Amino acid sequence: MKHIKNIGILTVVVLVTVLLTLAFSAAAAPKLATQPASVAAVPAAALATPLPAPHPEIRAALDAMHNAKDHLEHAAHDFGGHRVEAIKHLDAAIHEAEICDHMD
Repeated sequence: MKHIKNIGILTVVVLVTVLLTLAFSAAAAPKLATQPASVAAVPAAALATPLPAPHPEIRAALDAMHNAKDHLEHAAHDFGGHRVEAIKHLDAAIHEAEICDHMD
């Protein structure tokens, strides 16, 4: 019974982190689409700027996702393949959150 409760908690953590990742991705998408065409004419060296500071909310989400992934990787059972799938989804969510972490 304890394992079922842990799976439920991990499922909620994974869903929340995926939803946060999607929300941050959706919020960033309009910025990418509204860049003027003149940006393409600027030399690449002129566009080189330092990366912005990490966002605390995204860093916290990344920490939670890494923690959830660690728990799943060390789980005693496969749970019918769902554990492996959850790890794959966490990897994708972590990748997206890392992209968000370096955006303005």
